[in-house]
Amino acid sequence: MNADAVASVRCLIVIPCLDEAAYLERLVRHLEPDLADLTATLVVVDGGSTDGTRDIARRLTAEVPNMHVLDNPKRIQSAAINLAVATFGTEHDYLIRIDAHGTYPDDYCRVLVEEALETGADSVVVAMQTIGFGTFQKATAVAQNSVLGNGGAKHRVGAESHWTDHGHHALMRIAAFRAIGGYDEAFTANEDAEYDYRLHQAGYRVWMTARTSMVYYPRASALPLFKQYFGYGRGRARNFLKHRSRPSIRQMLPLMVAPVAVGAFLAAITWIAAVPFVLWAAACMGYGAWMALGQRNPYGPLAAVSAMIMHFAWSAGFWREMLDPRQRRALA
Repeated sequence: MNADAVASVRCLIVIPCLDEAAYLERLVRHLEPDLADLTATLVVVDGGSTDGTRDIARRLTAEVPNMHVLDNPKRIQSAAINLAVATFGTEHDYLIRIDAHGTYPDDYCRVLVEEALETGADSVVVAMQTIGFGTFQKATAVAQNSVLGNGGAKHRVGAESHWTDHGHHALMRIAAFRAIGGYDEAFTANEDAEYDYRLHQAGYRVWMTARTSMVYYPRASALPLFKQYFGYGRGRARNFLKHRSRPSIRQMLPLMVAPVAVGAFLAAITWIAAVPFVLWAAACMGYGAWMALGQRNPYGPLAAVSAMIMHFAWSAGFWREMLDPRQRRALA
């Protein structure tokens, strides 16, 4: 790729964040060289942090050229990205979305721009690998990197570069982003999948690159993990209600977990009611045992527990949204 072609592109790099004091400065320093190489503007959009994140961000604006901070009163990521594009979008060609809770290769932004220019894609997405540090976080990372936890999603396990319908959001052409109205701020989670659906409906194309990827750090305890996947399930249900888009096969199976778990309470009447729940739990724990023995991964059994939390929370969130008549009326 011609260096002049890349340098001529104007990029808006956006970090939506909330209480990321432990990660933000290191991330900004890592991205700083890209600001000159890509004629880029870096924007941190804070959703009301109370841990010192905003103070760190504002201090960095005095030290890092072309860095800005915006306050996001709506708090959620979809609103943060929309706000950044509304404020700075007319001056830039591409939006690069950066997760404050992740790490990136040194050439991450440059590779994304090169891929967009070479393919003509309106969006470039990447695979995401999950790693952890504490015991529960490591086990959750193992689960999220496995078929048990991700259902074989290509943006989780990685794949050769290809045209796709969805992936982890990395780069978006601002003209396309604006043409379809940006993210739907009614989605507190799963806004990326909903955006990709409308992007395809409008005739735009999404390219998954195998040339780069990101590393994500999962929730470090059970309750935050449950809340995260409960939100994902609600977001997927909202997508279904808004577009009548059916869940994929890999999503259909975990959908049944919450009904199966609730149905298990009927075991007080007949033991048969508990059979589906027992089979699901046995399958998860069996997969965890296989990871422990077959892959020699000591986190296998605990990874199975993390996967069960993710399955149940996702399913519970989906059905909670589907059965709420207020949401169906609002999104109809």
